[in-house]
Amino acid sequence: MNANYFYLGVAIAFEVLATTALKSTDGFTRLLPSILCIVGYALAFYFLSLPLRTMPVGIIYAVWSGAGIVLITAVGWVLFRQSLDTPALIGIGLIIAGVGVINLFSKSIPH
Repeated sequence: MNANYFYLGVAIAFEVLATTALKSTDGFTRLLPSILCIVGYALAFYFLSLPLRTMPVGIIYAVWSGAGIVLITAVGWVLFRQSLDTPALIGIGLIIAGVGVINLFSKSIPH
């Protein structure tokens, strides 16, 4: 696997962890979730910066944000029992399709 995709995957994982913790910070009044959130976002941005050295910022950001949206939506559904209506599910499906198109067909990124 390309190291850039590994770093991007790690960045996405830390972003999802940090966003999940953000829900539990209660406006940054709870210490442990607040620390987890801040450290998670710091690590997410660090690992996001690594593939940006050689890959286009727009492509990397689209994959990072798209995957993050889909994964944090899944976390919200499972952990916080947040429901999704049909338009939300269609939108999530379109985000998945967009990230797939970028990764499968774009000549802007090395395959």
